[in-house]
Amino acid sequence: MRKIYALLATAILLLPTACVQGRSVKMTKDVLMDKIKGGWVGQTVGCTYGGPTEFKYTGRMIPDSVAIEWPEHRIKWYFDNAPGLYDDVYMDLTFVEVFDKKGLDAPIEDFANAFAYAGYQLWHANLQARANILAGIMPPESGHWKNNPHADDIDFQIEADYAGIMAPGMPNAASYYCDGIGHMMNYGDGWYGGVYVAALYALAFVNDDVDFIVNEALKVLPEKSRYHRCIADVIKWHKENPTDWKYAWQKAQDNYTDETDCPSEPGGTFRIDAVINGAYIVIGLLYGEGDFERTIDISTRCGQDSDCNPASAAGVLGTMLGYSNIPEKWMPNVREVEDLPFAYTDISLNKASELSFKQALQVIEKNGGKVGKKYVKIKVQEPQAVRYEQSFEGVSLKKIVTVDKHAVNNDVEFTFNGSGIVLSGRLRNRQDGDYKAITDITLDGKPFATVEVGENAYTSQDHIFHAYDLEDGEHSVTVHVRNPRKDKQLWVGRALVYKK
Repeated sequence: MRKIYALLATAILLLPTACVQGRSVKMTKDVLMDKIKGGWVGQTVGCTYGGPTEFKYTGRMIPDSVAIEWPEHRIKWYFDNAPGLYDDVYMDLTFVEVFDKKGLDAPIEDFANAFAYAGYQLWHANLQARANILAGIMPPESGHWKNNPHADDIDFQIEADYAGIMAPGMPNAASYYCDGIGHMMNYGDGWYGGVYVAALYALAFVNDDVDFIVNEALKVLPEKSRYHRCIADVIKWHKENPTDWKYAWQKAQDNYTDETDCPSEPGGTFRIDAVINGAYIVIGLLYGEGDFERTIDISTRCGQDSDCNPASAAGVLGTMLGYSNIPEKWMPNVREVEDLPFAYTDISLNKASELSFKQALQVIEKNGGKVGKKYVKIKVQEPQAVRYEQSFEGVSLKKIVTVDKHAVNNDVEFTFNGSGIVLSGRLRNRQDGDYKAITDITLDGKPFATVEVGENAYTSQDHIFHAYDLEDGEHSVTVHVRNPRKDKQLWVGRALVYKK
């Protein structure tokens, strides 16, 4: 059944619960807290379940013959041995903590600095945003595609849960709290991924039908955006074949895996863009039909970023069900860690729930609702589309040029024909030390930029330079290292060449 009777089940335990009155929903504070905690726990469970498969299946489904286990102490093991798995959770918590300390109207600079100077490692759009912020390029410019070649990647999509959890029943408020933070690291479809996921969470507080939520949340996105088109297609494919999720997966594979803008692995099967991974979230939700385990398993078996996608799907479903209605199979592992802080923070699952509850009460009041002693009355919002924006507008990938050279004599020289370039490269023998290769970029015989290519993976961008506004034609590039070290040679890998 696609209809989930979570509110009915919760009502038996926590009478009275939600009562829809026109455009308002009244629920007990206990139910609100139960749903908030269900969201955080669902996200953590989904992330953990898919953790062993992350990016091991790119461009292919995880076969049914591959067992995905849920042994005792699974979450605790990751907490103790591989806490970086929970980057989508502790990234969320960075923003939750700033809201707690600085209030709902905290300036974006507070979020940017908390994010940029945090002790955790980052990747893709987040890493480039950190490098930008540390270099003085602040939001929203830090996430704009002309400053961040990863602008359409999944980063904000996996860390926008906070916005939906703090805005129960209020998808437009969730979009508001996505705007400044989401543009720290993403733009266009990369931003839309977070806006959509936040809307799913917000609507899950006041609706118990997965199909309805998936469709209703889509209203927050402009119809002409690629992200909107993809999710609309997934919904259509589900209607065409509502029993076989692999049908929708193959359709998505055939129609939405042609993006090659991410400089990390251009031209391969690796896809970290928000659009295709967002499709996998929705495939899990629709074909999971409200079943917690089936939802997680399907989103995981879609492959690619197969810990983050089930985390998002399970977080949304956990919000709908509430903590008290998550099946017992998952709970012993949860109870073992729910008072333990996530890495790089002092916030646990229980504390995260408390902070989000406090923020949700403020957002409810700020948006016309009421907070009483035992109840809240939420003024439910009709989803409205955010503004339209598109990354890489006016340019398209022309070809991928393999350079594959070391700066043996301090220099690397090559030519390309196009109107833009993203040049990937890194230091050999990088060991997260303090050395930075001071690198001068000369373009067509003229100084173009000076960049620092560091060996510290926590702060250094993962490409050498990018430019999108060149005159279309033949260009020459010289990469010169001012302060070379024989044990830390600069390697120049590939060039993504663009045309107008």
